[in-house]
Amino acid sequence: MLYSMTGYGRVEQTIGDKTFIVELRSLNGKQFDLRLQMPAMLKPFEFDIRSLLSESLERGSIECIINLKQNGGAKPVTINTDLLKAYYTSVVQIAHELNAEADHLLAAVLRLPEVVVNTTEVMTEAEWQHFKKILEAAIQQLKKHRLQEGQSIEKDLLLRLNNIEAQQHIIAELEPHRRKKIKDNIVKLLEEAVGKDNYDANRLEQELIYYIEKIDISEEQVRLQNHCHYFRSIIESKDESSKGKKLSFLLQEFGREINTTGSKANDAAIQKCVVLMKDELEKAKEQVLNVL
Repeated sequence: MLYSMTGYGRVEQTIGDKTFIVELRSLNGKQFDLRLQMPAMLKPFEFDIRSLLSESLERGSIECIINLKQNGGAKPVTINTDLLKAYYTSVVQIAHELNAEADHLLAAVLRLPEVVVNTTEVMTEAEWQHFKKILEAAIQQLKKHRLQEGQSIEKDLLLRLNNIEAQQHIIAELEPHRRKKIKDNIVKLLEEAVGKDNYDANRLEQELIYYIEKIDISEEQVRLQNHCHYFRSIIESKDESSKGKKLSFLLQEFGREINTTGSKANDAAIQKCVVLMKDELEKAKEQVLNVL
């Protein structure tokens, strides 16, 4: 069971005279990277919000946007008189320089940023506990989306794994023929160079054994097969903890064994299998980048 790092969650709920809208978006990333936007009244709980998101979502590039809509009667506001005067003086001066109308400048200045601000409200502990449930609901929605995306990734990764194992079976069938072919070619070259009866057959046999051991690929294929079994066990594990890094490291080991097989093979048919395995490996690496 895999989780993708891509997901989306949105919850809108009213607490008293306030309606909170929580939107969560997640994309792939090596670490936990959070971009948080929230109203001023939630600032005292910023650390708690960040901790909750970090513990629940583990990894990825996360965007959390929290919006607040006030319901009911009018809310008290404060006018920043010093800022208002500074704005107004500057605007009137510019209006005179441009011979522009200055009759309605005060109304325009009142609409400038930070001139009129809502009186700061502080969220109570009871309101925080209610809001925390809203945030947790949005997290659960995002995790559900991550699981759905993860199922598609899991299906594709298992396909890549099956294709690599299929090439391994072909290599296993080709290996005995490769050994015989190498031996026959060496004997043929030797006979052409010194003659059929002019070399020591026993010494030749010893040298062939040593040479074939040097280019033996059975060890690499056994390790690759073990990596495939471990890869599949990680995917199918019920453990929900982060698996993306494990799978990524394991695919690096895949690459080492496949590359070594290719360098030792000295056989066109096996080299073709190696190329196909590398192609599947690259596709698997691209998918693993999105795994949580």
